[in-house]
Amino acid sequence: MGNRRKKQTNTNGSDRGAKQVQPLILDFLGEHPGRGYQIKQILTALGVRDKNSKKIVTEAIFRLEDIGAIKKLRNGSFALDKSEKETITGTVDFVNARFAYVTPDGGDEDTADIWVSIDDTNGAMDDDKVKVVLKNKKHGKHAEGKIVEVLERNRDEFVGRLEMSSRYAFVISDFRKMFYDIFINLKDLNGAKHNDKVIVKITQWPERNKKPEGVVTRVLGKAGEHNAEIHSIIAEFGLPLEFPEGLETAAENISDKITKAEIAKRRDFRNVTTVTIDPFDAKDFDDALSVQKLPNGNTEVGIHIADVTHYVTPNSELEKEAVNRATSVYLVDRTIPMLPERLSNGLCSLRPNEDKLTFSAVFELDENANIKNEWFGRTIIHSDRRFTYEEAQERIESGEGDFAEDINHLNKLAHQLKDRRFKNGAVNFETVEVKFVLDENGKPLGITPKERKDAHKLIEEFMLMANKRVAEFVFKKGTRDKPKTFVYRTHDNPDPEKLNTFSNFAVRFGHKMDVERQGISKSLNALISEIEGKPEQNVLQQLAIRTMAKAKYTTAENGHFGLAFDHYTHFTSPIRRYPDMMVHRLLQHYLDGGKSVDKEETEELCVHASEREKRAADAERASIKFKQVEFMAMAEDKVFAGIVSGVTEWGIFVEITETKCEGMVRMSDLTDDFYEFDEQNYRVIGKRNKRIITLGDNVDVRVKATDIDRRTIDLTFAEDDRKSPRAGSAHK
Repeated sequence: MGNRRKKQTNTNGSDRGAKQVQPLILDFLGEHPGRGYQIKQILTALGVRDKNSKKIVTEAIFRLEDIGAIKKLRNGSFALDKSEKETITGTVDFVNARFAYVTPDGGDEDTADIWVSIDDTNGAMDDDKVKVVLKNKKHGKHAEGKIVEVLERNRDEFVGRLEMSSRYAFVISDFRKMFYDIFINLKDLNGAKHNDKVIVKITQWPERNKKPEGVVTRVLGKAGEHNAEIHSIIAEFGLPLEFPEGLETAAENISDKITKAEIAKRRDFRNVTTVTIDPFDAKDFDDALSVQKLPNGNTEVGIHIADVTHYVTPNSELEKEAVNRATSVYLVDRTIPMLPERLSNGLCSLRPNEDKLTFSAVFELDENANIKNEWFGRTIIHSDRRFTYEEAQERIESGEGDFAEDINHLNKLAHQLKDRRFKNGAVNFETVEVKFVLDENGKPLGITPKERKDAHKLIEEFMLMANKRVAEFVFKKGTRDKPKTFVYRTHDNPDPEKLNTFSNFAVRFGHKMDVERQGISKSLNALISEIEGKPEQNVLQQLAIRTMAKAKYTTAENGHFGLAFDHYTHFTSPIRRYPDMMVHRLLQHYLDGGKSVDKEETEELCVHASEREKRAADAERASIKFKQVEFMAMAEDKVFAGIVSGVTEWGIFVEITETKCEGMVRMSDLTDDFYEFDEQNYRVIGKRNKRIITLGDNVDVRVKATDIDRRTIDLTFAEDDRKSPRAGSAHK
C-alpha cells in the first residue's frame, strides 16, 4: 500500500496519489448530493482507465468513507450525505495529542470553534487550512466535526532531534503542536547522526495508522549545543538565516553622499544640540532627540528618526525583503535584522559626529509640557553625543557631566508627559524582563532582571508623543466620511469576562480591583502600584497582560486602550519595523497633499506585519526559555523560592523568584496524597489530607529534570517541605 498511495490519478488516466484524488471524488458526488454511485460509475465519471489508477481511486473512495466524508448505501453505492454535504473551511489548532479545534474562516472572536478528535483529523497538522464537516453531536459546548480535506499546509518542514536504530530513524519535533514522530529512511539522512538537531521535510503526510515520512534537508549540529539549538529556533519559526543573494551587495552600493540638493529639501538641525540614548551594546541608533530653548521661554524638542525610506525605495529588492521580514528579531545571542547591516548599522544609524538624513516630529513645549506648535517633515541632523542609558542616568542622578542640563530638562518634560498620560487613563504595565550573561560559547553564566530607570522612560515618553501626534495629524487630514488610509497601532479594551477572571486571580493574592468605582485603567494602576516589589508582582503583571487584547497594526481608526490614546501609530523605529516605513511614506504623501491610498492593500500589509510580529515574539520567547532551561539544568541540587503561577489538571506551574524561570510540578510527582483539580478556584486539594495548593502560594522547589528539546523544567517541592508548600503559605 505504501507505494500505491504515492501514485495519483486524473481525468486523463495518468497517475496521482490517492490523497490528491479525494477532492475530485467529493466534487463529483457533491454535484449530485444524496444520489448513490457505484465505484465503476465513479471511475467512469473521472475518466479512469488503467488498472493501477483504478486501485488508487478505489482506495480513495474507501478512505473517504472511513473519515465519514461520504457514506455507503445499502446497494453498495456511495453518496455524499445530504446532512453533511456542507463543509466549513477553517484553520486547525492542535491542543494536544488527543484532539484539535478548527477555527472557521471569517469568524469573529464569538464564533465557536469545532472540536475534532485525533481520529478525525485526516492527517491535518497545526495551522493547516482544512475543510471540515459537522457531526450530529457535540463535544461539550463545541460542535464536533471531522476534517475531510487539507486545503493548504502551513508548513512542510520541521526541526527536531534525530533518533536512529539499525533499520530506520525518526525525528522528534521541537514544535510542541507536532504530535507525530517523523519516520526517516536511512538513505534519506543527508549525513545526519544520532542525536543531531536537523531540519526534515515531509514527503508523506500521516494517514490512518501511518506516521509522517520525511527526508533530512539540513544538519544543525548536536542537540543541546548552543548554536544548534539557536539555529533550531530560527528554523522552527521560519526565520531567515541570511539575506537573499545579492541583497547585501545592493545595500553596499548605495551612496553615502548627501548632496546639496537633498539638504535644500530638508529642515536643517545640524546646529541644534542633538543626542542619542540607547543600550550600551546597541549598533543601530534609529532615534535622536534635539533640544533648544526658544526666545519665548518655551522648549523646542525634535524627535528625529532615521529616514530609511530615502534609501529603501518602493519595488526594490531591499523593499521586498523588508516587507517579507516585517521586523527585526532579537534572540538571546543575536539579532536577525530586517535590513542589511550597511543600512541598519551604517547609512541609517544616527551615529555621533556624522550628518544623517532623518524624518522628524518637532514640538514646541511650554514649561508644563503642553504642545504649543508642531511640525512634521524631512530633516538633516548631526548628533553631538551618543549616550548609553547608564551614562544618561548618571547625568539625571548627579546633575553633572556633559549635556547634563539638556538631559535633565528633557527628563523633567518627560515626567510631565507621563503624569498626564496616566491621569488620562493609561495603564502602567512594568513587566520584568531578564537578560543573560553568556560566555564565549553561549553558555548562560547568570540571569539578571533588566532595570528601567528614568533614562529609559525619558526616551519612551518622547517616542510615544511623536507616535501619537503623527497619528492624530493624519487622522485630522481626513473627514468622518472620507478618512485618510493610514497605519494605526491599536489596542482594544479588555474582554469583561477575562477581566473578571483576572480580578478573581488578584483576590487570591490578597488584592482587590474596584472596577465599578474606579474604572478599568485606574483600578489596574492601583493594583500594579500595590504589588510593586512584592513576590507576586511578575506573576500578576503577566496575568494582567494576558487579560488585555493584543495590540495590532490596522487601517481602522481605533484607539489604544493601554496608552489611553484615541489614535496611535508606529513612527519611531523604521530600521527594525516595516510598519514604521509605511507610516513615513504615508505621512510624506499626505504632507504633499496626496489623495488617500488603497485601503485594502494597506490592510493586507498590516495583517502581515502583525503576524510577523507575533512570530518574532514567539521566537524570542523560545530563545529565552532555552537559556532558562539550560541555566536551571546546572542548579539541580539547589532549593529555590518560588510562587505558584498557574494550576492545571496535570500540574502546578511555579515561577522561581530569583531567576524568573517557570517550571512545573507534575501531579504525578505529588506522592503524599491524591490531588484533585478545582478548576473554578484555581487550586488542587489533597483527597485525604485536605492540603490546598493555590495560585499565589509561596513554595520551595528543586529542579527535577530539564528538557532542552521541549524547553521545559520539571520541578518537585523541596524534600524538607513535603507536607506543605511552605510553612504558613498553604491554605487549610
